[in-house]
Amino acid sequence: MSGALILVLALTSLITVYAKTHGAGRICDELGRRSLSTRPHSVSIAEFGAVGDGKTLNTLAFQNAVFYLMSFADKGGAQLYVPPGKWLTGSFSLTSHLTLFLENGAVIVASQDPSHWEVVEPLPSYGRGIDLPGKRYKSLISGHMLHDVIITGDNGTIDGQGLVWWDRFNSHSLKYNRPHLVEFISSQDVTISNVTFLNAPCYTVHAIYSSHVYIHKILAHSSPGSPYTIGIVPDSSDNVCIQDSTINMGYDAISLKSGWDEYGISYARPTKNVHIRNVNLQAASGSSISFGSEMSGGISHIMVDNAFMHNSLTGIAFRTTKGRGGYIREIDVSNIDMSRIGTAIVANGSFGSHPDDKFDANALPSVNSIRLSNVSGVNIGVAGELFGIKEAPFSAVVLYNVSLSMSSGSSSGVFWSCSYVCGSSKLVTPEPCPELMRADNGYGRATF
Repeated sequence: MSGALILVLALTSLITVYAKTHGAGRICDELGRRSLSTRPHSVSIAEFGAVGDGKTLNTLAFQNAVFYLMSFADKGGAQLYVPPGKWLTGSFSLTSHLTLFLENGAVIVASQDPSHWEVVEPLPSYGRGIDLPGKRYKSLISGHMLHDVIITGDNGTIDGQGLVWWDRFNSHSLKYNRPHLVEFISSQDVTISNVTFLNAPCYTVHAIYSSHVYIHKILAHSSPGSPYTIGIVPDSSDNVCIQDSTINMGYDAISLKSGWDEYGISYARPTKNVHIRNVNLQAASGSSISFGSEMSGGISHIMVDNAFMHNSLTGIAFRTTKGRGGYIREIDVSNIDMSRIGTAIVANGSFGSHPDDKFDANALPSVNSIRLSNVSGVNIGVAGELFGIKEAPFSAVVLYNVSLSMSSGSSSGVFWSCSYVCGSSKLVTPEPCPELMRADNGYGRATF
């Protein structure tokens, strides 16, 4: 096939997928124009008997404060002010039309005693916990079926003190699944900004079954050795913006999900219309950005642009396996800088486990219409490993203007590995595998 034809096919695909994901590209602008609500009522957590000495347990104070502020929901809402100090607490829930404001020097500190954390049922799109079957500890700060909720401040901190949870996970001594730091379930119009998150037991921010979620100017950090800690997880959620943030995690920095096998298929709520931009990402043992592997409700119309990915096992990962069902499609990733990445691009059709033995092995996922453009990298170990599924090959993968400088340790000369995948490419260094240099290799045309 001539170089000119490949270029035409690649450019046609780029234009088509841009048009399909352009709606996702507007999400950050639309959510960003929504100013932080000015609440007519404000109280300090100290007014409810809380003591910021890092030793006194303040769970009841937080719960009572939120209960009191519920009465202002129809009066313009209210603000719960957290002044400087270390405010130890177990899990507590927020309410609608509420702003949780953390002053500079304020630290909400999670208790390390499991008895201070409520235990709740597994999420319906998962059927069980991620760590082990059964129930899970409720997130430190959570909201269920809420509207108009803000967590913000003057760079205050929420510290999950995750070490004790990581040790329990590694020693297989967890009674229930690890809690997340912040979780919103079936909520809408959620804003999280200008806050530092440290040491999440599991996920830092989990938005599930939610809509119009705006995450802006946050720092999320966990130890590089923390097991399976993830930064931000849009999960069966839509109209999500993540921007201007720095995320350094033990596993994945940002991971898009939508349910697990038969539970996710049955729940049938996709993750869609997500825009991620201007982010600095590090994922010690996982991926800077990942899609799946729990993606049974579908993931589509995602735009990622202007990201710096560094010191990560993988840069961009698409994960699934037989039995997942669902789809990953219409993904646009552009303007990416990578440094010190093990494998820059991964697509794995045999990744992850199953929640139980009730999954349908014939539920094959669909992965197609993926665009990666304007990607540069230095000190890269492997350019790409793309392994689809024989019965459902990954298709319409487009690479354009990808330049990866391999690390000195990459001496094998095999920079790309591919099977059961097809696509097109132009201006890609090092030269990709033949499956990504054709318009049609028997699995369907590479154009969208």
